[in-house]
Amino acid sequence: MRTTRVLSSLRVVSGVRAGGTGRAGRVVRAVGAGLLVLGAAASPAVADSSPSASPSDDGAAPTSAGTSFRTATEVDQGQQATASASMGDYLYWSFPADAGQRPTVKATVKLPDAHASATWQVDVYDGLRRRQACQYGAQTRTAAQDAASVELSCTLRTVRAWSEPWADDPLPGTYYVRLTTVGLKAADLGLPVSAEVQVDSKDVGGAAAVDGSLAEPLVPGVAVAAKGGDSDEDSETSVAVLSSIEPDDGWASGWWSDRWVWTGVGGVLAALAGVGGYTLTRGAGRPRRVPPSA
Repeated sequence: MRTTRVLSSLRVVSGVRAGGTGRAGRVVRAVGAGLLVLGAAASPAVADSSPSASPSDDGAAPTSAGTSFRTATEVDQGQQATASASMGDYLYWSFPADAGQRPTVKATVKLPDAHASATWQVDVYDGLRRRQACQYGAQTRTAAQDAASVELSCTLRTVRAWSEPWADDPLPGTYYVRLTTVGLKAADLGLPVSAEVQVDSKDVGGAAAVDGSLAEPLVPGVAVAAKGGDSDEDSETSVAVLSSIEPDDGWASGWWSDRWVWTGVGGVLAALAGVGGYTLTRGAGRPRRVPPSA
């Protein structure tokens, strides 16, 4: 609404000042047109910065969790996965994250009626099983004695399309969430708990764009299958079965960014500035009272 009012005001001012036939009127018209183009191009760029995660349409959300990296339960971004477990268990989920996304993992653990104080922790690992640091969020929290629940969160750094081999930057691929309790007392071991985990992402856009991309996303094999139906994993014909979960519009979907928009707008404004500068500096031509040179 504010952008619409500004653009309307610019139209009015441009119309009033352009009524004259002087060079200033032509410059004002040119600048007004450039600002209108800038406002129109900025609208989709601002819209792209909104959260991109949306609930998956593929059935219901998972109601269980894995116990290791290889058995991690796959969950789409925007889904709320639930699981019933016991205190002391390690719970694993996996989700996809593409370039330009900033994932946020939120976990809620509902505790039994009677329990001692315990510290819960959520960790996030990338496709190479490297633990990723949280940019912000309560990654570790201690539940007081007889507390009903505990909430955890972890916001990762923005996923980059490419990085140096020695760097620890988040890269496109599968990410693993591990939820567990640390410092558990023996009296609470095995008490029933229920967990809820949800992953959402914000599309950062061109601010995180880099020159380069991975040949393939970091999606590790989760199982081994034989081409001919043989279940022997040592068979020469066995192949790795990759994770079946991926972004809705495929991997490496972040090739488009608002950098393209702002680059085009900058080119248009530069051209308008050149035209305006030429109009102001070229002069009015030969005065009528001066005869042409022989």
